[in-house]
Amino acid sequence: MRTNRSIPAAAVVPVLTYPDVRAAVAWLEAAFGCAERVRIGEDHRAQLRLGDGAVIVADTGSERGAPAGGPVTHSVLVRVEDARAHCERARAHGARILMEPTDFEYGERQYHAEDLAGHRWTFSQTLADVAPEDWGGQTVGA
Repeated sequence: MRTNRSIPAAAVVPVLTYPDVRAAVAWLEAAFGCAERVRIGEDHRAQLRLGDGAVIVADTGSERGAPAGGPVTHSVLVRVEDARAHCERARAHGARILMEPTDFEYGERQYHAEDLAGHRWTFSQTLADVAPEDWGGQTVGA
């Protein structure tokens, strides 16, 4: 894949809408450890790094809106080195913790959080390399 400095290098980049882009960027940096890499306009969009992944923060408008309650239509999963420490950082900055760090049979420790605009996030720490067949999954492709 060709590179372009104007777009994140990650193959999949979620675009999340917030009522205040600058406030969202500051909060996501403080609470979740994101790092801003590109700013587009003062309050239009921002590209953020999360480890080797990325997320774009977009303003409301046109057909975009922040979550408004009701059924959850999406969440973002981010791999982290230490889920417990990450959870405490997020909590200290006002994230609503929906599930405390929990160890799962598929080799991950995960917690669920909601950010300042209501977006749902799962943060996952790998504890062990576990074959999907060991917990009821099925390997389908390489």
